[in-house]
Formats: sequence, structure tokens, C-alpha cells
Amino acid sequence: MTLDRFYPIFDSCDWLRRMLPLGVKLVQLRIKDAPLDIVRREIVEAKALCDAHGAVLVVNDYWHIAIDAGCDWVHLGQEDMDNADLNAIRRAGIRLGFSTHDDDELERALGFAPDYLALGPVYPTILKKMKWHQQGLPRVTEWKARIGAIPLVGIGGMRVDRAAGVFESGADIISVVTDITLHDDPEARVKSWLEVTR
Repeated sequence: MTLDRFYPIFDSCDWLRRMLPLGVKLVQLRIKDAPLDIVRREIVEAKALCDAHGAVLVVNDYWHIAIDAGCDWVHLGQEDMDNADLNAIRRAGIRLGFSTHDDDELERALGFAPDYLALGPVYPTILKKMKWHQQGLPRVTEWKARIGAIPLVGIGGMRVDRAAGVFESGADIISVVTDITLHDDPEARVKSWLEVTR
């Protein structure tokens, strides 16, 4: 299965209801610090919305709910991997993407036969504090050479004007958060992203 090259991340179904009709075909639902009943409701609704629009839903972290909801994809950060039952996830037929930031994390993720790998932050990011300031485009090229056919997702500080360089450096997919969610006109921004990634 070939994943779309544009991969926005949103924290609620409110965003999905706005963006899926524009043509988004790959989306991650990343909810942090919410009660489990709300998370479950959001994931179930997100799955229905994505199914209705022919889009792929990736659930961040909540793999047990993703299994219950019949989801097809889960994304795990390095910390999430410590607590996830990877065998149960695979038995459920769920595909896995992992976050990676350095050599050790890459080797660890490769050991789990990932369906995609994310490298970040490619550029400085305001989304969350992390010890990695920025990886840079040469690291994108290096990672792609190392992982071969596994799809590589570039994330962190992504903007429309940076897309061409990130793809040229070897990324297969670009993941975007604040460039959309903090934009004055998120819908227009998504349309711009669709233009540069299709």
C-alpha cells in the first residue's frame, strides 16, 4: 500500500471534519492528556470520517483502542514503544510507524519491521521541547539510504516552501502540524500542501 505524500497531524475530529473534504488522504490523530473515554470516542469517530473520505487514519499511541476500533495504522513514539504490546498490534493486522531521532532509535525501530519511519525534527519546531534541535536535510538523505524501501516521513518545522527540498533529500512523505493548525487560513494552507505534494 502506497501512503499519500502529505501527512497532517491533528488533535481532534473537529480538524478532520474540516480537512478531509479538501482531499487529505493520510492523517494522524494525536490526542494528548485527555480522558480515555474521550480518546476512544474521538478515535471511533475519526475512523468513520476517514472511511467515508477514503483516507488512511493513523492513531498515535492508543494502540489498544485502535485495535478495538478496527483501525489499520498506529504510530508509536520511542516512549510509547516501551509500553506497547507489539505482538498484539501485529496480530490485529495493524501497520506501524515509529518516530526516530538518532542512530540508536533508528536501529531499535528497524528491529520491529516498521511500515514507515519518521525522522524529526528536520527543522526547528515549536510543537514540543526536545533535545534534538534540528536534524537537517543531509540527515534525511542519510536515513533514506539506510532504510531503503521503507517509507521515510520528514517531520518538524515543515512549511510549504520547504517541501521540495525535503522530498529531494529523500523523504517520501511530509508530516505537518503547526503550519496548518496555527495558520490564519488552515483550509487554504492544506490546499497549498496538497498542491506541492501531489
